[in-house]
Amino acid sequence: MSINQATIKYATLEEALRTTADAGITSIGLWRDSVQAASLVGAARLLADSGLRFSSLCRGGFFTVPEGRARRAAMDDNRRAIEETATLAAAGASGSASVLVMVAGGIPQGSKDLVGARSMVQDALAELAPEAQAAGVTLALEPLHPMYASDRAVISTLKQALDLASPFPSSVVGVVVDTFHVWWDPELSEQIGRAGREGRIASYQVCDWATPLAADVLLSRHYPGDGVIDFRAITAAVEATGYAGDIEVEIFNQEIWDTAPATAIARTIEGFEANVAAHLRGPGAVVGR
Repeated sequence: MSINQATIKYATLEEALRTTADAGITSIGLWRDSVQAASLVGAARLLADSGLRFSSLCRGGFFTVPEGRARRAAMDDNRRAIEETATLAAAGASGSASVLVMVAGGIPQGSKDLVGARSMVQDALAELAPEAQAAGVTLALEPLHPMYASDRAVISTLKQALDLASPFPSSVVGVVVDTFHVWWDPELSEQIGRAGREGRIASYQVCDWATPLAADVLLSRHYPGDGVIDFRAITAAVEATGYAGDIEVEIFNQEIWDTAPATAIARTIEGFEANVAAHLRGPGAVVGR
């Protein structure tokens, strides 16, 4: 189990690392705003001192804009994200992953061309892939639930993510399987199997789905077990591919953010153990304490 920093959003980087380690969790996924607030050098030092593995950095992407100044700025920002990922992976404990989570971006302002927006993602990957490969970083495309297609991610299914990744080596462009975003997909089992055969599962993230959704649908995630997602089936499918990396719990929920970080992590462990770890068969079937 890995705690994604978004689950304890209001904790400083130092507090997030300390609280995660104190709870007996051995891995953490970080967010760029927190890393940049501490400086990359400072964040790497704090991570190294914590003894935690680094499971991913969120996030790169958001490059669905036409060629011009804005797109060049987005590409340069992604290059910085690649550098940050490589630095943090080197600073983390043994077994850290060089994974940069990529959220594609929505339909460009003033456009209705969904297909064209996806082609912008392909072009961006072609530009960034050589630099990611040189840095030893995997660009992990994360499909988001279709309700985010207009403003956050024109990639909505695992199949779309895998199709976009297919021209590149699996070590360079992979995919994220996030239960919140893909649980509804009737092709999910088939596409997880495909992702496994292609060696492209770079990250497995878990949280639950429950209705009614929050007014801000971005904040509609829940602890595992508090919603309708079948973690047994999805976890079994991911494990069957041979995936042996960390499983991140990533939750966006205002009520959880308002909870003390130690309390939120304890509740996360409880939900993870009962609803995710309970369905693992391999040696990773423990939280890590």
